[in-house]
Amino acid sequence: MSGTMKAVRLHEYGGPEVLIYEDAPVPAPADGEVLIKVQGAGVNPVDWKTRTGKRGAAPGLKDPFPLILGWDVSGTVRSAGRGVSKFRDGDGVFGMVGFPDPGSCYADYVCASADDLALKPVSLTPLETAGIPIAGLTAYQALFDTAGLQEGQRVLINAAAGGVGHFAVQLAAWKGAYVIGTASKRNREFLEGLGVNEFVDYTEGPLEERVRDVDVVLDPVGGTTRESSLKALKKGGFLVSIVERDVHEKTEGLEVSARHMLVKRNSAQLEIIAGLIDKGIVKPHIHRVFPLSEAAEAHRLVFAGHVRGKVVLQPE
Repeated sequence: MSGTMKAVRLHEYGGPEVLIYEDAPVPAPADGEVLIKVQGAGVNPVDWKTRTGKRGAAPGLKDPFPLILGWDVSGTVRSAGRGVSKFRDGDGVFGMVGFPDPGSCYADYVCASADDLALKPVSLTPLETAGIPIAGLTAYQALFDTAGLQEGQRVLINAAAGGVGHFAVQLAAWKGAYVIGTASKRNREFLEGLGVNEFVDYTEGPLEERVRDVDVVLDPVGGTTRESSLKALKKGGFLVSIVERDVHEKTEGLEVSARHMLVKRNSAQLEIIAGLIDKGIVKPHIHRVFPLSEAAEAHRLVFAGHVRGKVVLQPE
């Protein structure tokens, strides 16, 4: 397939205004890749952080322009490069593409390694599916691969109504943990519906005065929230941060452990999550869908915070 497509590209780093909706060449799949007709692209905090040029994946990118952001994709396979037997034309797929190299999902078409992809959950629309990859994999890897969460343990999930948080709540509940979730009071009913056993309004005073003897903390916030969370851990407890690389240094004088984690591509785990979704155990919540041409507005919303679940872009 050749020709042009619409994409959102950066020609320089900066604010949301540098996201330009324009024509771009349709990519061709290399060996081991498939060409996907994008039906939905998730928007994550790493997207706006990278757009600034100072954070996210930006420090590792060399001569990236023109750069197409986006690592979450849901769509349909249109063609395959040599060596691909896992998928056929017409398959609905989803995945976390190429991270931390450019994923290029803010476009009508994207090429992705077949190894990064899984068949989409049959019970979801493509737009719902687009909200899964990074947030779902982050929650899964933080809770199980990094923290080793076990049945019966007490887990504290900060920002529980957010993209990573709302997946973590559901996965921890599936595991059989006692789930404590922090959020603003408007999210109480939402979180209880996802499986939170104990809701904590983070605006109502110090966290460590209301939560005690926690085995595991998942912290997507950092700063003072991380400080309070460490105090809420029981002796020997473990905090996993997805935002502070030096979090292990913050435990000095405390009888607890902490570790930073960076999400990794893993199609086998995507298949597990898809299976849980099709069984009705996990469900992504989509806060808002923007047309691809309004990617700048989507970035502004995600940057502002207080998003319940995920924000998704839809090619027009």
